[in-house]
Amino acid sequence: MDTQSLAHRFDEVLADLELTCFGVEWIPSGGQGTLRVYIDAEGREVDIEDCESASRELSAILDVEDPLPGHYVLEVSSPGIDRPLFTAEHFSRFVGDEVKVTLKAPIDNRRRLRGRIVQVDEAQIAVDVDGVGRMQFEHADVESARLVPDWVALGYAPAPKKGAQGAGKKH
Repeated sequence: MDTQSLAHRFDEVLADLELTCFGVEWIPSGGQGTLRVYIDAEGREVDIEDCESASRELSAILDVEDPLPGHYVLEVSSPGIDRPLFTAEHFSRFVGDEVKVTLKAPIDNRRRLRGRIVQVDEAQIAVDVDGVGRMQFEHADVESARLVPDWVALGYAPAPKKGAQGAGKKH
């Protein structure tokens, strides 16, 4: 199944609701898979009513066009604060933010990376990974990627105290 084509089709349907399809994940499982659709809204937060409306519209399209084999569950949600990044354009929107990336194949013996997005040129992505330095890879090499929430900036964690790094050490 081509999730990008599905996302494009969903984007057309969601435009009437002033929503966009941020991305689509297909999670296969035994007898019943899950089709997870992330929706976004320009300039505002996605709320439960948006998810309900989108779910109704997408369900109707899926029933008529039947693009998926077998049984599955449709889930519609906002991308959340740890939003997944599905395209190179998503990476470019979040240059400077921290990201967790799982690659399809290892680069320098690493499949899992965590660091700041520093540059995106077309499909080439550069991430500064702590302890390793800058790593570059093609978007096509990405299995999955998610933003790492900045809990301090969001107000869910206290800011680190100045000079706390050396606190508790005896000289």
